[in-house]
Amino acid sequence: MGSAGGGFVEDGEGPVRLVTLSPFAIACHTVSNLQFGDFVRATGYTTDAERYGWSFVFDGLLPEETRADRTTRVQETPWWVPVTRAYWAQPEGPSSSILDRLDHPVVHVSWNDAQAYCQWSATRLPTEAEWEMAARGGLDQATYPWGNELQPGGEHRCNIWQGNFPDRNTMEDGYFGTAPVHAFTPNGYGLHNAAGNVWEWCEDYFSPSYHRLTPSRDPLNREPAPNRSVRGGSFLCHESYCNRYRAAARSSNTPDSSSSNIGFRVVRTEPLRVPA
Repeated sequence: MGSAGGGFVEDGEGPVRLVTLSPFAIACHTVSNLQFGDFVRATGYTTDAERYGWSFVFDGLLPEETRADRTTRVQETPWWVPVTRAYWAQPEGPSSSILDRLDHPVVHVSWNDAQAYCQWSATRLPTEAEWEMAARGGLDQATYPWGNELQPGGEHRCNIWQGNFPDRNTMEDGYFGTAPVHAFTPNGYGLHNAAGNVWEWCEDYFSPSYHRLTPSRDPLNREPAPNRSVRGGSFLCHESYCNRYRAAARSSNTPDSSSSNIGFRVVRTEPLRVPA
């Protein structure tokens, strides 16, 4: 687990170490809009974005008139726009819908929202170690879930940014925003989009010292911290500023945060099956 280089010092991707995990089952794709809609209809759940009345939307997904207003941007990352009434069912605000994106990953979900879904579905969020093991697809220290080449044989294997971020996306992989949850060739364990598409919440509290603090057996960082871990990168990742779509890459966000590029996948603890 981990990486000896290629990441950001503040992320704490290393040192590389051997980790042992108990059996678990992980979803082959992130939770879709259709699946999250079933949860909301069954429970009447209200997401953090709905309670706050807004969520962050990538400006390239917004109508031109909305993009022109730059007064409310995050100064350090001006491509993020806080949009009133943007939430999972209205990803770009009131004029948008998910009806043509039911097979896309649900977005604008916080860590808290993901936990609520897990409680309803008798699942849980993966630990960072479980997520990384599954994302690697059985490969040892490969850069990506499918190997060391980003585009083996010229084939796109993930939904990330192509072109000059954030001004121009050539969409060579076929997508500008999110892609369907089953898009692209799965890795060796059958996981789709373990790189790119949307960031995925993990159970752990985030620490740049994660690899030095947690045990080698079933590591989970339980030490309270402001942020929770996210893995996998998103459709906005580009090597010029965020190459966190690698298998070992890590990042974090506050547990009540939501945006148009954060989702999650779920796991279940599995009993060890001993052959007869």
